[in-house]
Amino acid sequence: MQFLSNNMKNIPPSKTMAMTDKARKLIASGEDVIDLSSGEPDFDTVSTASEAGMKAIQAGVTKYTTGDGTAELKQAIQEKFARDNSLSHELNQISVGAGAKQVMYNALAATLNPKDEVIIPTPYWVSYPVMVSMCGGTPVFADCFAENDFVLTAQELAKRITANTKWLILNYPNNPSGALASKEELEALAEVLRQHPNVNIITDDIYELLIFSDTKFHTLAEVAPDLYDRVLTVNGMSKGYAMTGWRIGYAAGRADLIKAMSKIQSQITANPSSIGQAAATQALKAKPTHAQSWCDTFRKRRDMIVSAMNAIDGVTCETPMGAFYAFPNVGELLGRTTADGVLISNTDELAEYWLDEAKVAVVPGIAFGAPQNLRISYAAKTEHVEEAAARIKMACEKLRP
Repeated sequence: MQFLSNNMKNIPPSKTMAMTDKARKLIASGEDVIDLSSGEPDFDTVSTASEAGMKAIQAGVTKYTTGDGTAELKQAIQEKFARDNSLSHELNQISVGAGAKQVMYNALAATLNPKDEVIIPTPYWVSYPVMVSMCGGTPVFADCFAENDFVLTAQELAKRITANTKWLILNYPNNPSGALASKEELEALAEVLRQHPNVNIITDDIYELLIFSDTKFHTLAEVAPDLYDRVLTVNGMSKGYAMTGWRIGYAAGRADLIKAMSKIQSQITANPSSIGQAAATQALKAKPTHAQSWCDTFRKRRDMIVSAMNAIDGVTCETPMGAFYAFPNVGELLGRTTADGVLISNTDELAEYWLDEAKVAVVPGIAFGAPQNLRISYAAKTEHVEEAAARIKMACEKLRP
């Protein structure tokens, strides 16, 4: 009798987690490795959240809460959406989960049937297609290119929509490319979506606060209010508040979808951390004044890594507009050999070479649907980013045509 389910075939190991785990083990063993693989801010959790979390522990706020979030946190989320995104939602239209990842999975699990398709622009965050497949749907990839700053075009979207399309997933600022869709670009996508009422949209806005451009952040339901009932707006505390370990994500959408998501969550995890919810409530109530200084630091690191990558023969790197990733195209390095005569044939092997030769950990682009690229996180100390860039350049110069 087969022990593991057939569904395991749809769940590849996460290359981001694998590289981060490998880097951490090397560092723990004494290796001088600089880890630029992790999608985690290097700043401390914002003080409003930390202080509220400690007060919650001291006050004994450690019991079960309402399954999909406390009323206090939902009210703070409601206020946040109104303040920052001009969106109005009732409390029964808001769901809180153990991270944005769980919230998105709940939505897909609640809605996908066999043959349902989900359009995922490339490059994409690694878990999107896996979650779709796990929930019985079919991922459909829409190509986004560097010449369009990795933003999905209306023409490409229209080409991918079929009668089976259930969802479109949008993620701006984008992981892994740092792309940011302008208001005009979102309006162009909305114009296509109006012609296809069968298509619903998940907007993953987790990097909303981390933008280094004159282009302002907009979310689809704000830009196209007539699509309001078809949009699930997802966000969370991990990236913009440095609360990755607190595991608080949230979403707002139509009430029947939120109810179904809550039902699924009740049978899997029940409520997210009570302490995390208390911390998130206070963090969301306060204006995110920390974001500007964080963005100033990230911008400095971004410019440093982009300049260094573009100075390497065979590498080109677009300037990301948000998040904290650079996504250089390293296609011209593939096919070269190391000093020992080892052929570098793909980005998996190039990432391993950078780790072995330069002692720098990055993530192969194939994990994001972009086999010619590598993802470099500059959510690390500025001096580490500078040192890593120098090491990578030296390692690349050792490769032979």
